[in-house]
Amino acid sequence: MGKQITLLFFMLLGFCATAQTTNVKGIVKDAVSGEVLPGVSILVKGTVKGTETDFDGLYSLSNIEKGATLVFRYLGYKQQEVIAINGTLDVSLEYSAEALDEIIVVGYGSQKRKDVTGSVSIVGAETLEALKPIDATTALQGTTAGVAVNLSSGAPGAKANILIRGVSSNTANQPLTIVDGYEGDLNSINPNDIESITVLKDAQAAIYGIKGANGVILVTTKIGKKNKAPTVKYDTYSAVQQTTRKLDYLNATEYALVLNEAYGASGQTLPFTNISQLGVGSDFQEELFNDAFLMNHNISVSGGGENSRYFISASRTQQDGIIAKETSNFIRNNIKLNLGVDISDKLNFSLIANYFTTASEGFSGSVLFNGLNYAPTFGLDEDDENNFLGIELINPLNQLKNTYNENNGSGLEGNFKLVYKPIEGLAITSRLGYKIYNEKGRTFTPIQNYGISKVYNIPQSSVYQFKATSTRVVFETFANYSKTFAEDHNTTFTLGTSVQNDLFDGIYASGINVPNNSYDFAQLNLTDPQNEQRSLNSGFADKRLTSFFGRIQYDYQGKYLFSGLIRRDGSSAFIKEFRFDQFWALTTGWKISEENFLKDNETISFLKLRASYGTLGNEVGNNLYRSLLSGEGTYVFDGALVDGTAQGGLPNPLAQWETAEKLDIGLDINLFDDKVTIVADYFEESRKDLLIQSFPVSGILGTSAPGSGNPTVNAGTSLNTGGELAISYAAIKTEDASLNFAYNVTYVKNEVTDVTGGAFIEGGGFAIGNLPPSRMEVGQPIGYFYGLQTDGLFQNQAAIDAHPSQAGLGAAVTSPGDIRYKDVNADGVIDINDRTRIGKPQADFYMGFNFSGTYKNWDFSAYLYSELGKEIVRNYERFLPNVNKPSYYLGRWTGEGTSNSIPRLTNDATNNKLFSDFFVEDGSFLRLQNVQIGYNIDADTLERIGVSKLRVYTSVNNLFTITDYSGYDPTINGGAIGAGIDYGTYPSARQFILGLNVEF
Repeated sequence: MGKQITLLFFMLLGFCATAQTTNVKGIVKDAVSGEVLPGVSILVKGTVKGTETDFDGLYSLSNIEKGATLVFRYLGYKQQEVIAINGTLDVSLEYSAEALDEIIVVGYGSQKRKDVTGSVSIVGAETLEALKPIDATTALQGTTAGVAVNLSSGAPGAKANILIRGVSSNTANQPLTIVDGYEGDLNSINPNDIESITVLKDAQAAIYGIKGANGVILVTTKIGKKNKAPTVKYDTYSAVQQTTRKLDYLNATEYALVLNEAYGASGQTLPFTNISQLGVGSDFQEELFNDAFLMNHNISVSGGGENSRYFISASRTQQDGIIAKETSNFIRNNIKLNLGVDISDKLNFSLIANYFTTASEGFSGSVLFNGLNYAPTFGLDEDDENNFLGIELINPLNQLKNTYNENNGSGLEGNFKLVYKPIEGLAITSRLGYKIYNEKGRTFTPIQNYGISKVYNIPQSSVYQFKATSTRVVFETFANYSKTFAEDHNTTFTLGTSVQNDLFDGIYASGINVPNNSYDFAQLNLTDPQNEQRSLNSGFADKRLTSFFGRIQYDYQGKYLFSGLIRRDGSSAFIKEFRFDQFWALTTGWKISEENFLKDNETISFLKLRASYGTLGNEVGNNLYRSLLSGEGTYVFDGALVDGTAQGGLPNPLAQWETAEKLDIGLDINLFDDKVTIVADYFEESRKDLLIQSFPVSGILGTSAPGSGNPTVNAGTSLNTGGELAISYAAIKTEDASLNFAYNVTYVKNEVTDVTGGAFIEGGGFAIGNLPPSRMEVGQPIGYFYGLQTDGLFQNQAAIDAHPSQAGLGAAVTSPGDIRYKDVNADGVIDINDRTRIGKPQADFYMGFNFSGTYKNWDFSAYLYSELGKEIVRNYERFLPNVNKPSYYLGRWTGEGTSNSIPRLTNDATNNKLFSDFFVEDGSFLRLQNVQIGYNIDADTLERIGVSKLRVYTSVNNLFTITDYSGYDPTINGGAIGAGIDYGTYPSARQFILGLNVEF
């Protein structure tokens, strides 16, 4: 009887246990499109039991507690919790932009967006898709607060200059770029392969130590998802390109009239006696510009299995130039592999490789300069054989016929990475990053004769060739450990080390007398081996960096945030005693919206106050503590003088890197259920120990010897202050339509606060015979323009007599119609000591305004960018008597009261061509840099043809620019000292694009 009771008891117990568990299965789909979602994580809440959806979005769970809560998580979608019921349970997940960028990369780790205590900006793949940049760098222009992007040139393949929160250094201001963990460049990556770009702007970049002072750009490229069938995407677009502007210069008749007036004013014989038959003449500028073609193809395959993910892509970009497309073009090919494999539950291996090739042709910048200034009275093929225009000006079309210049490069970059997770919360990462770049170039210069004594004349043909290899290897090992203590204390520890080696090896050679004066025979081995002008040079550099770093991230109850980080760097660029230094940062944040008094607020959905402070380094140059044998010396051997090699530039054993101290105070606000987001920052940066090249030192040190020069010295300090504001607004969000607006503005003020000994540093160039136009000086911004200040024109002799003499400027005689300069120092004499600040190349304000939307199958977007409060020097004019002139000379002074801005025309010596604010213009502008409209073919049609997605679109880049600047392109800029001087730079193109996106 006892055995029967015992048996009955266990049967009832088993029945009860069975009754309390259930089996669940179902399918997970996108709530809007209805597409299945593979790889969705399903977890039984409060347990470690769970699963993922398969390729078809299906899942199943057995023997789970009845009434348990299932948590569905998928990147880019809102988390959803559902009560488990027996049988089928289908779930639809809703898209969430907030969830999509919930986790961001912050350097050697990641963090929830709402927990970040530093100043961060993000550009996603959708922005890159809309802008269609050739160089991904330009996608940051106008889309990212605190970031300014200026082109060094509009030529195909030209690199862009990035400034994060303005110019702080007189030398290097480019940020550090990290691509998937290795140090790389944005211009070598196919923009289609990029998932997101994160910009670190404040002291949190101190985790990168000696290279973080100018900010850090973190690039994450695309990779497939686990348990996802292969997805094939093909993107292509073609574009017609053209210049946005041509400068207004004199035609042949106007030119002849102007020259006759100048000759007459000087009492000279008039050069043109029959003006009526000249007509408009030749337009060399018009002949230089052409419509050009741009084409891009990109194909990718991505997906993953149960333990693997992969992404493979190939692309080709081909761009012709809008000036002389036969000798101005660029081609880039990319092959990208991103592979991740789970070797076990605890060990993951990944491989990233980007192979790219580039090919380009270009020409000298003087082509456009010659095109503007060459006289329209000459025929299109006619040379100035008798030097009517002077020895420095030639026919630009004939110059192009003699231009042969090609450059080819190939590179392989990426990393190998192992991630080991021995225990819960601990991840140990070891990775080897690499970049190998090989470059070669060839320039052929044929025999050329443009006229008597022209500086462009070449009596002997020559060929110049070079080959160079750059190699970078970085090995890093670091550990991240996350642990929650006593439920409320969340911590993450990071500890690691890094070693880096950069090698450069190049050889450069030139040969004279190319056979047949032909490009077909332009090879070094075919040139004259006995010619003394033949040259051979080489270059070599070896720079090494070793680092140790650590970081702690802590929050209490998810409300009170703190992080501290430190990095110790050692660089071979400096002498042993100054080789190592520490960089550190502290950041903190308070999520005010988590407090009880705001938790249920209907207006404020998120509010965070944050602050950061720390130090970062800027490594500039190499081998500053030792001199190279690059000088010239004469020695006595056996009583005879022998020419030889001597020490070059003077070394500085005390040189060390620049140091930046950065402060940032920020506020993040989300309003009305996250429809409105506001990010505001105030920042300060003090850059100390600025490395100033050719710093003036005593002549007794021998720096005036042939080939020598002044040393590079830590001798300056600068201060940047400013603020940022970024606002976005999701105005409409329904199943059929959406509308989003975004605006950002950045204000930056730069000032040099100290230069050792009160010295000033000059740079840049303006017309022959002028002093350098740019300066670095205490109390002024780096690279400000330094010249004479005008005060209208002298209208009569009485005005000249009443004004301080201007003879000290060079020209002894001043006449009515000449420029009147201000006596700035009030000493009663106008001379070079009256030069003062007359502008600056860097803008006060950078702004971007973007909007995008959808309506059913249609989508559209527009991006605007603006810079305000900067000046540009107009330096593309040639000041010789017979060259062509801008059309503004039609409004010149011809008598009292006729003009108070454009001086008279004369061939006599005057002071009118001295560098002054007459040549400085307002460079502010507003540009509609992209507008795009696209259409997605409906799902029913796609299903019939076996395609998942098909989108056609049209787009225009650089549609229009509103500016008072009279030159080609106000976005063109340069470095620090010498920036903002327009020498007739190749302008950026307007592009009319037609494209197609297909997904299988």
